[in-house]
Amino acid sequence: MLVMTGTGTEVGKTITTAAIAALALGQGQRVAVLKPAQTGVAPGEAGDLDEVVRLAGKGVTTSELRRYPDPLSPEAAARRSGLPTLGPGEIAAAASALDAEHDLTLVEGAGGLLVRFDADGSGLADVAWALGAPIVIVAQPGLGTLNATALTAEVATRRGLNVAGVVVGAWPAEPDLASVENLRDLPNAAGAPLLGVLPGGLAATDHDTFVERARAGLSPWFGGEFDPEAFTRAASVNK
Repeated sequence: MLVMTGTGTEVGKTITTAAIAALALGQGQRVAVLKPAQTGVAPGEAGDLDEVVRLAGKGVTTSELRRYPDPLSPEAAARRSGLPTLGPGEIAAAASALDAEHDLTLVEGAGGLLVRFDADGSGLADVAWALGAPIVIVAQPGLGTLNATALTAEVATRRGLNVAGVVVGAWPAEPDLASVENLRDLPNAAGAPLLGVLPGGLAATDHDTFVERARAGLSPWFGGEFDPEAFTRAASVNK
């Protein structure tokens, strides 16, 4: 089981989750993706899990526990909608039930590690602790990412959590100097290895292309072929 968190919103967390799921499915594994709280999506609209299935393949099992229409934190969105909040116990129980019947279960949070699910301040960190599951941090490539990644990793470590590694969720076609240099520094910020760099625009690709680029952009730890040293050397050529 892996808990997927981001250094913020719009960093490529859902794409990274789908990429990991796609490689695992390709290896014949039974894969489940749990989205405890989907916010900013109305009933009947396509959400993050629909994107995971579209990209990774229909073989993935998905589960969504709550859906809130406002694009806010789960706690704030629940408060505005009048719908019930989520607690870490309910999320952990759902994840454990899925994991009992699958080879790999991915739990995708909403935003960052400390985004609140309820009025008690519970967040994804509490879920990861309850599950005893390692965390994958999905980060942006450019300026500000080192601080955000270090803060996420420090919170995780202080709470007794294991950071498996960091993945850059959307690498630009024309990376700037900060992005290239961050490839060397992200492992230090995370206190964990760079486990992948996925190209931007993956959501617009078809399934076969998505799987091909996921394999190239993710570490052998996920069943991919990504070599962080080779990628960093290649990115540095013109910088």
